Amino acid sequence: MPRSLAGDLTDPEMAEPYMKKDDDDSEIEYSPFFGIEKGAVLQEARVFNDPQLDARKCSQVITKLLYLLNQGETFTKVEATGVFFAVTKLFQSNDAGLRRLVYLMIKELSPSSDEVFIVTSSLMKDMNSKTDMYRANAIRVLCRIIDGNLLTQIERYLKQAIVDRNPVVASAALVSGIHLFQANPEIVKRWSNEVQEAVQSRAALVQFHGLALLHQTRQNDRLAVSKLVSSLTKGSVRSPLAQCLLIRYTSQVIHESMNTQNGDRPFFDYLESCLRHKSEMVILEAARKITEMDVTSRELAPAITVLQLFLSSSKPVLRFAAVRTLNKVALTRPLAVTNCNVDLESLMSDQNRSIATLAITTLLKTGNESSVDRLMKQITSFMSDIADEFKIVVVEAIRSLCLKFPLKHRSMMIFLSNSLREEGGFEYKKAIVDSIVTLISAIPDAKEMGLLHLCEFIEDCEFTYLSSQILHFLGNEGPRTSDPSRYVRYIYNRVILENSTVRASAVSTLAKFGALVDELKPRIFVLLRRCLFDTDDEVRDRATLYLETLNGEVAVGNSEKDVKEFLFGSFDVPLANLAASLRTYEPSEEPFDISLVSREAKSQPLQDKKAPGKKAPAGAPALAPVSAVDAYQKVLSSIAEFSGFGRLFKSSEPVELTEAETEYAVNVVKHIYERHVVLQYNCTNTIPEQVLEDVTVYVDATDAEEFSEVCSKPLKSLPYDSPGQIFVAFEKPEHVPATGKFSNVLKFIVKEVDTSSGEVDEDGVEDEYQIEDLDIVPADYMLRVAVSNFRNAWENMDPESERVDEYGLGARESLAEAVSAVTGILGMQPCEGTEVVPSNARSHICLLSGVFIGDVKVLVRLSFGLSGPKDVAMKLAVRSDDSEVSDKIHEIVASG
Repeated sequence: MPRSLAGDLTDPEMAEPYMKKDDDDSEIEYSPFFGIEKGAVLQEARVFNDPQLDARKCSQVITKLLYLLNQGETFTKVEATGVFFAVTKLFQSNDAGLRRLVYLMIKELSPSSDEVFIVTSSLMKDMNSKTDMYRANAIRVLCRIIDGNLLTQIERYLKQAIVDRNPVVASAALVSGIHLFQANPEIVKRWSNEVQEAVQSRAALVQFHGLALLHQTRQNDRLAVSKLVSSLTKGSVRSPLAQCLLIRYTSQVIHESMNTQNGDRPFFDYLESCLRHKSEMVILEAARKITEMDVTSRELAPAITVLQLFLSSSKPVLRFAAVRTLNKVALTRPLAVTNCNVDLESLMSDQNRSIATLAITTLLKTGNESSVDRLMKQITSFMSDIADEFKIVVVEAIRSLCLKFPLKHRSMMIFLSNSLREEGGFEYKKAIVDSIVTLISAIPDAKEMGLLHLCEFIEDCEFTYLSSQILHFLGNEGPRTSDPSRYVRYIYNRVILENSTVRASAVSTLAKFGALVDELKPRIFVLLRRCLFDTDDEVRDRATLYLETLNGEVAVGNSEKDVKEFLFGSFDVPLANLAASLRTYEPSEEPFDISLVSREAKSQPLQDKKAPGKKAPAGAPALAPVSAVDAYQKVLSSIAEFSGFGRLFKSSEPVELTEAETEYAVNVVKHIYERHVVLQYNCTNTIPEQVLEDVTVYVDATDAEEFSEVCSKPLKSLPYDSPGQIFVAFEKPEHVPATGKFSNVLKFIVKEVDTSSGEVDEDGVEDEYQIEDLDIVPADYMLRVAVSNFRNAWENMDPESERVDEYGLGARESLAEAVSAVTGILGMQPCEGTEVVPSNARSHICLLSGVFIGDVKVLVRLSFGLSGPKDVAMKLAVRSDDSEVSDKIHEIVASG
């Protein structure tokens, strides 16, 4: 809403006091919209029907209506229609200000197709008016409310408007074309000649909008876009706004050509020439696009130089744009930004805190070890003046710097500790805690100092989540320090002073100290016994369980190692799977056995893929919310031939054996047992005129020597669009990840069906249908099971089972591709987000966990590095419950 219009509305009839008063109450500020109600405004809208229109009064009422609409107020169909018809009567007035508000109102009300005709003639009349402002606004409104049929009628007028001498009219027509292209692309594409003429216009906005529309009409044709860029980069674009658009399109063409033309970068010289443009926005846009590209240090240097010049600009917006761009560059190429450090340091005291924050975080990414202490002193005085969201950015930057220079951890840890004591919200405090935890895990020398800082924080922590997180971490790391007893006081204080959730966490933490530190066990027993009288049942139950477990009165295993595994081991059964199994458990004399619950990290829904438009061939009845493995187990155990195979270890995702839209849709699920593999073929007949009988799958296992077929279960009948299952079972060596290729042929008897009566011919014809081969790979014998704390799980695993070797993976597109390939070969679950490889990284560590067939837990540490331009080397370290399995993992990688 125009500021001047708001000022016109401040009269006592419609305004109320607006809160703010000066000291002597001599002057009161009014809000023109205070206390506006829809019903009252709709009553006021009756002024639109007066024979003698009051333009000022009508303008005030329309302004109120627009305010209500923009505040989310909804109008009923009757109300909207009434207002719309009343507003159309205002076309009688010749007041320019009122006419502009009428255009706005019609656009906001978005009349339906049966109401549009009421205003179409008035808008078309305005579109051909001698008043340019009427013409421009009428074009914008008309193009927002008309459909394709009416568009063809006014297309001629729009083409004329695009090449109009008045830039306001031409720009309005071009913008309307951009909006119309979404619904009527073919019509807008016919305006190509006029739009190209607009691109040559001397008016800045016309050229900008013309280029935007021309690119939109050609965006799906890569060659056409390349020709457009080629013709315009020769100097015909004068408008800075259009130049910025052209820079973006040029960058897009360069990026696409790098993927297809062996790294050539056409038009790169044009981007470099834009760095010397007289317009600041063009220079910034060119510099930003160059920094986003994969260029050499020599090619990047000019862009960094112009950004450095902008750092000392008197305009805050230029300083902000430059430092934000440099901040992004520092993430991947910190050395390229180091020349700007002096200028960045001067921005740390900038009045604009956004600029100061970006300057500090950039310095933290580019600074060297000698400058760390000086930076930390400057940041300390700076932190109190900025908001939490900026503080979080600074904390994350400090964490990255500390990991880069671990010898400087002491000063950074003190800074983070002091920040914890200051005022701040949950997200800010969580960012600090997460940073301290990360530094403790990555820098052994920082452990004891960091744990003490965390202990001091929970003494006065108002956030339950953070207290519980710190107590859990303290229980895992505290017992392994040189003096574990110093932490017990902090932990027990939580039992006395905190809420029930934190008290329960503290009890678990005390138990971990008692399990790992024999000297503390008597004192821990005393503290746990006091917890038996707690008011909360969860706290009492935990204390009872841990007392009995540590005393050895509750059997959790055969050794002290089993007790530690019970307390420290990660819970490797997904909660969703456990909940589903408990819901389906039927009370009986047999107790619930948690070992039978599926440990797949992501339970697959029991749905099979299908050809478009067809029903999915179900592998088994959908038993939601039961996990896929539980459902498959029920189905398979109900078949007599498979009931003696034992517990189902794993079921794969469905593997498609036919293409979409074929006569018969077939996919297969691989069910893995200790000594058997069952192939479940899910079949769907997609031909209405046929029914298939005696359907079976002939499986040729010639290329799978370790497998021998033991039985099969064919399908008696397969009507149209009715899924059915065929099972074929194979025997294999126990606990061995046998692999092989299986050829498959679908065999059946075809009988014709009368689709009108549903009758089936008695005579049938034997036929067969070749389907795709199936591979059983080592990953089929591995369950993707996550661990909550990889480091603890690794340390608790027997070091004697560790096997380490190095491999050359050859040329790869990137480290990310290498990580994905090895993870896919092993079929294991990435831990702690290590499957994500930072861009431009030259080394990476990926942590994997899983359970191998035979219920053998396996942990893997993969260390990747670039040994050449694209050659990837990998170091593989494996620990497991069985050293033979560790050897097998290496064999799988070596053969993969």
